[in-house]
Amino acid sequence: MNRHDLPDLLYDSLEMLGGNATIVGVCKYIWNTYEDELRKSNDLFYTWRYDIRWAATELRKTERMKSDKISPKGIV
Repeated sequence: MNRHDLPDLLYDSLEMLGGNATIVGVCKYIWNTYEDELRKSNDLFYTWRYDIRWAATELRKTERMKSDKISPKGIV
């Protein structure tokens, strides 16, 4: 797993969570589901919670996720 896998991981996680979730909810889900892969991901293990926000920005740029102007604050 690397940083460039995170947009798809985030998108799939949001789908599993019903289409929206708080950043905390998303991070809990990702940790509970992908802990082993994250532990094996070298430096990403230490940065993934920050990088998931980058992934949200990437999803917004490609319009796979609602703009932060449309989506309620705190919901990814």
